[in-house]
Amino acid sequence: MKLDSDDFELFDLPRRFEQDRAVLDARWRALQAEVHPDRFAAEGAAARRVAMQWAVRVNEAYERLKNPLKRAAYLCELNGAPIDVHNNTSMPPSFLMQQMAWREASDEADSVAEITSLADEVAAQRSAALDALRVTLDERHDYAAATKQVRALMFIERFAEDLDERLAALGQ
Repeated sequence: MKLDSDDFELFDLPRRFEQDRAVLDARWRALQAEVHPDRFAAEGAAARRVAMQWAVRVNEAYERLKNPLKRAAYLCELNGAPIDVHNNTSMPPSFLMQQMAWREASDEADSVAEITSLADEVAAQRSAALDALRVTLDERHDYAAATKQVRALMFIERFAEDLDERLAALGQ
C-alpha cells in the first residue's frame, strides 16, 4: 500500500461509479485490520503514528467511496473535471424550475402526508439522477457532463435533508 494511491487503488476496486457495497465494506474491514494502530502497540511511537496515518487514510477513502455523491465527485476530479461547486452553480432552467416547485410545495405542505409525498417524489428523482450519473460515468466516461449531474444531485440531497428535518420535527 502507498499513501499516495487513489481511493480505488487503495481498496483494490475498479475505478468506476458503480460499486458493490458488500465488497467495499469487506475491503474496509480487511484494511482496518491490517493498519489498526493497536496492531502496532509493541512497535513503538513511530510505528503507531504511521499506523494512525494509515487508519485515517483508509477511513477517509471509505467515507468517499461509500457515498455515491462523494464517489462521483471524486471520479470527476480524478479525471480532470473538478466539481468546483463554490465557483460554478449554473443549472439548466428546467432543473431550477423543478427546485422552485419543490420549495413552494414544501412551504405549502402542512401535513405529514404532504411532506412524505414530496419526500417520496424527491427520492424517486434522486434515484433516477443516480442512475443517469452511473451511465454518464461508467458507460460514457463523460466527466464534464457528470460534474453538472453531481452539482444537481447536491441540490437534491440538500432538499431531501430539509424534508427529513421537517418530518423529524413533526415526530415522524
